[in-house]
Amino acid sequence: MNCVAHQSSGMWRHPRDRSASYNTLEYWTELAKLLERGTFDGIFIADVLGTYDVYGGTNEAAIRHGAQVPVNDPLMVIPAMALVTENLGFGVTAGTAYEHPYPFARRMSTLDHLTKGRIGWNVVTGYLPSAARNMGAEDQLEHDDRYDHADEYLEVLYKLWEGSWEDDAVVKDRERGVFTDPSKVHEIGHEGRHFKVPGIHISEPSPQRTPVIYQAGASKRGMSFAAENAEAIFVAAPTKETLKSTVARIRDALETAGRDRYAAKIYTLLTIVTDATPEKAQAKWEDFQSYASEEGALVFMSGWMGIDLSTYALDEPVGNVPSNAIQSVVANFVESAEEHGQEFTVGDIGRHGAIGGLGPYIVGSGEQIADQLQEWVEFTDVDGFNLAYAITPGTFEDVVEFVIPVLRERGVYPSEYEAGTLRQKLHGRGDKLPAEHKGASYRYDAAKGRSPARSSP
Repeated sequence: MNCVAHQSSGMWRHPRDRSASYNTLEYWTELAKLLERGTFDGIFIADVLGTYDVYGGTNEAAIRHGAQVPVNDPLMVIPAMALVTENLGFGVTAGTAYEHPYPFARRMSTLDHLTKGRIGWNVVTGYLPSAARNMGAEDQLEHDDRYDHADEYLEVLYKLWEGSWEDDAVVKDRERGVFTDPSKVHEIGHEGRHFKVPGIHISEPSPQRTPVIYQAGASKRGMSFAAENAEAIFVAAPTKETLKSTVARIRDALETAGRDRYAAKIYTLLTIVTDATPEKAQAKWEDFQSYASEEGALVFMSGWMGIDLSTYALDEPVGNVPSNAIQSVVANFVESAEEHGQEFTVGDIGRHGAIGGLGPYIVGSGEQIADQLQEWVEFTDVDGFNLAYAITPGTFEDVVEFVIPVLRERGVYPSEYEAGTLRQKLHGRGDKLPAEHKGASYRYDAAKGRSPARSSP
């Protein structure tokens, strides 16, 4: 995240951590080069447009701990990282609640051009009430209403990205002095409940047209949204058993939406602490814990759950409390506790979430970590891991040094990238959306003189 403390609050104080340099290009370009050396699929940049002010009823604790504030725009750092890499993908978070889809469509097309087709968009509907207030609303929409709004938001984008310009619209005819054939550029004529967009997309088609769609909603409504749109899905599960069930539900939802069970890659949140030996890894973990902030973790958890955890005693069980924020957070903790015959307390949440946030963490040598990663994949059917960090870039340096060589030796991790765009690298089915994807239904059909999803030209 383009901030100091993404999920591991307090770790900016560690002597190996460089996150306080988040506001320099060098921080991002060096991280990108490191990840490409490790053949990572991509870097995923989260974002918020508000402060965490549920804990204690103010944002003072968030500000004090640097808990996702200050935070800069995630899209701005992508071109610099793209310039120093050739293959690394970029999944960038942007919300559907507070920006009109028309300028956003141009921004993503621009990034897809500049990265030569390596951009992905993590679709979020927003969950911080503070963001809603600063954008002129009393509060955010109710959970399911936000997804209804997002449905139309994506409809507008699909029409702009897929249906406005035909593939051969840009002719660059020097003799005739024609750069673009106007007959091959079409107004989308969208008029819906939330948006009215009559005109054309003002960017020419980019390598992927539509960026790779990422999504992280794990509620029932969020999963339905992801099943219709996502090509990569992020989940957070505290145990292998929980993850296996979550992956199966997502695969079923993809089929219900008329797609293949494996039409989307599923990545689970995980933090790795590793070193040359188990003893060194354990010592590193204990060192990290001495810097972690439990209060900072409770600031995050309060925002994610929509519950002011400062009003609870540290030994009080959290229980299953309804939330209009990320509903799956509470369910994950309760489910994990029940599996172990326990109840999670407020203090447990703070201690557990102080490093790595919502996901589990594993500690060990490179061989031990590789064993566990393979075991998770085989047991759960998950496609890969969304690696959070204790320190940055140190956590990623350790993974590249100690874990990836072991995985490569075992033949379960690539030594080089496939050619092509991010979509091609992830799915191996070409640069554009596959025909069965919802967005493909908005492509312009020259033979019919309209997009298939539209009733008239």
